[in-house]
Amino acid sequence: MFGIDFSEFLVIGVVALIVLGPERLPKVARTVGHLLGRMQRYASDIKQQVKREMDAEDFKNLHSQIQEVKDAANGMENSIRKEATQTESHLMSAVDTSTSSLEFVADASAPKAPSAPTAAEPAPQLELPLTPAEPTPTSTTDSVK
Repeated sequence: MFGIDFSEFLVIGVVALIVLGPERLPKVARTVGHLLGRMQRYASDIKQQVKREMDAEDFKNLHSQIQEVKDAANGMENSIRKEATQTESHLMSAVDTSTSSLEFVADASAPKAPSAPTAAEPAPQLELPLTPAEPTPTSTTDSVK
């Protein structure tokens, strides 16, 4: 256990038996056993507490890393929203500009309504001949070509 061999334990036991006597030796051995058990439990409690502290510190580090990632994601979301809002406003202004241009073109090309009617002019009439037209004479030189 502490680098002590069996023979050394035997020597310690014989010296303890001589010093303490046979009546008190079992009681002292029991007390020493209880103290060793307490020391082991105390040591294991300290190990567990150190481990919990390290885990808590790791958790804090992990929590801070998660918070940094969350902040970065929120910043990215805000920049995307800002860009989308700017793009939307540019598109809306382009639509408004094109609509006003189309209204201007529509106003310019719309026929003007005639003002108050003036004296009625007679509608032009086509005069068609009543008799069929005579065929025009063709020359013989034209047909030879």
